[in-house]
Amino acid sequence: MTFPAYDTLALEQVGAHVLVVTLNRPEVLNAINTQMGRDLLDLWTRLTAEPGATRCAVLTGAGERAFCAGGDLKERNGMSDETWRAQHELFERGFVALMECPIPVIAAMNGYAYGGGLETALGCDFIFAVRGARFALSEVRLGIMPGGGGTQNLPRAVGERRAKELILSARPFTAEEGYEWGLVNRLCDPGKVLTDALQTAGAIAENAPLSVRQAKKSIHYGLQTDIATGYRFEIEAYNRLVTTEDRLEGVRAFNEKRKPAFRGR
Repeated sequence: MTFPAYDTLALEQVGAHVLVVTLNRPEVLNAINTQMGRDLLDLWTRLTAEPGATRCAVLTGAGERAFCAGGDLKERNGMSDETWRAQHELFERGFVALMECPIPVIAAMNGYAYGGGLETALGCDFIFAVRGARFALSEVRLGIMPGGGGTQNLPRAVGERRAKELILSARPFTAEEGYEWGLVNRLCDPGKVLTDALQTAGAIAENAPLSVRQAKKSIHYGLQTDIATGYRFEIEAYNRLVTTEDRLEGVRAFNEKRKPAFRGR
């Protein structure tokens, strides 16, 4: 599919099925302003409605210093309460669209991430991070609190007690600590995080796209309920794949000892 020319995002198609999305405001460390909020909401909505050939996305930041510095506080300085709430409503819709996107999204964190920047990464399916990067949910130092899913996604990643410590103290932590706690899937050497993420994205994109989407959905929603209900959801997701062309192709390719040609139908 074709995308509009976004003011704050740079898009690059890698191979036939992987989309690289770059937060592209390096002059302000990729901080999220209102326009970036609009652009991200539009992108995730389009990928949900019409993914086309895209089977996996990688989200990273421009430059080498920061993945995303969080909300653009210069733009927010002097905002009226009404304008602030309207902007945050836009951001909220974008965070939900990211978390609900059926296409797997890998965060390739090329530098530090604070506030909404870390919440954006937490909204992705998993995280690769450059060694030495620093992260924080520091909103309580500004008289607000995490509002992009941080109080929900961080405890699901690192546990309730550690999340409370990090959010209530607003203290930064390192990518290495995040890896130790299960927040970060892989630590990458400087300059390698995007390459490493693309390798995994390519592996995902080689698999049956409908199967990948159904499995992601089953994990996402199953964790929000009890295990018996989650298992019922899993079976419903599974049964939707039985009649697909890709299921027939996968079994046929296995028996013919060849690589399957999945078509997403």
